Amino acid sequence: MPEVWEELKRITDIGFPIVAMGLVGYLKNMISVVCMGRLGSLELAGGALAIGFTNITGYSVLTGLAMGMEPLCSQAFGSRNLTIVFLTLQRTILMLLLASLPIVLLWFNLEPLMLRLHQNPDITHIASLYCRFAIPDLIANSLLHPLRIYLRCKGTTWPVMWCTLLAILFHLPITFFLAFTLCLGVPGVAVSSFLSNFNTLFFLLGYIFYTRTPKETLWTPLVQQPMSLSSTTSLGGEWGMLLRLAVPSCLAVCLEWWWYEFMTLLAGYLYKPHVALATSAIVIQTTSLMYTLPSALSASVSTRVGNELGSGRPGKASLATTAAIGLALLTSMFGLLWTTLGREVWGRVFTKDNEVLELTMAVLPIIGLCELANCPQTTCCGVLRGSARPSVGAAINFYSFYLVGAPVAISLAFVWKIGLFGPLLWAFSGSSCMCNLNPSSNIQHRLGGGVSKGQILGGRVVVHLHMQIKQ
Repeated sequence: MPEVWEELKRITDIGFPIVAMGLVGYLKNMISVVCMGRLGSLELAGGALAIGFTNITGYSVLTGLAMGMEPLCSQAFGSRNLTIVFLTLQRTILMLLLASLPIVLLWFNLEPLMLRLHQNPDITHIASLYCRFAIPDLIANSLLHPLRIYLRCKGTTWPVMWCTLLAILFHLPITFFLAFTLCLGVPGVAVSSFLSNFNTLFFLLGYIFYTRTPKETLWTPLVQQPMSLSSTTSLGGEWGMLLRLAVPSCLAVCLEWWWYEFMTLLAGYLYKPHVALATSAIVIQTTSLMYTLPSALSASVSTRVGNELGSGRPGKASLATTAAIGLALLTSMFGLLWTTLGREVWGRVFTKDNEVLELTMAVLPIIGLCELANCPQTTCCGVLRGSARPSVGAAINFYSFYLVGAPVAISLAFVWKIGLFGPLLWAFSGSSCMCNLNPSSNIQHRLGGGVSKGQILGGRVVVHLHMQIKQ
């Protein structure tokens, strides 16, 4: 029992600042949306379109690709191999910068693309302005994501939270100054957003350079002289290892992010679409807020599992998994209680429209039910990342949401005519399916059995994953 409490303390020490960062990020997004709302309904519509587009085509991709470095860095920290840590950090930054190039072209040419899809020209023009001025944010995120993961794998999350909070304190006055004082409008909101991320980046770099030890040289040559044929791999093989982890991680994140946008798209075709769309917006804001807890648990357990596997202690990794899943179940119960008992109060925060409020109060308990499955499965995905198996999580997300959930949503919404309940029941069925497909019941046994170990051989992280599911 003392070991369990010690593990819970370690997970919460890593996870609590991540939760706080999620809430701070949520506040930042709210500031941007409120400012665009004060600029006018056209600006709000164009800004909302731009934010959705940038999330789908840019931020989700960079976030997912960066997660590929998690198992490499966490296991390398566990084995005290700092060379692998810094090589992985540099390669991930370079990978994200290269991945940003096609995204830049897409964002820059948003307006002609949307006009070909027969979108409203005025709204499209506003969205295009936002995307063009947000392009520097891709550079900031290409640096920020790897640095955050580097510090998290090191177990240092509190400084990341304080740096983020300090940058957000500047975000509100900068946004008002650019959008209203200088009359830049929506472009001013976009500029303030990437300035906030660059501020966070500068604060983090200052912390890293101020606190680093002589052994922690952030620069390691990307091309090293091989020590021997048996102890090293080719440069292409090392990049291949990172890409084999990064691409499935990217797919897992994108598949999960994109279904929110798909739900919004379906809502636009339902009866009384203005009511359905307004309610779906409230639902997305609610789920975004609720997601801060399971995402923090997922990141925490990924770090803990990776650290322990890198140290050659699979039993400790199993204990971390058990503790994290227990916390996830407890967290999901609180989410259900909140969306059930506090649904009217929460709904009135967003709207005074009786139709929208009535539908919101009806669907929020379903969101709580989704959380019962979503929180444990998100945590299990963290275990999969920490043990270098992100492709399993990507496959589960695809099968659950798109092969099971999507047909259920379309059938319920348009064949059985139950409206917005269809997409939400899709989410519930998808989350439930993921929770069942995710091998959470076997993860602890497989990790504890010593059949998954992160080993350091010749300066390279080699993850041996001979995991057999016992039937």
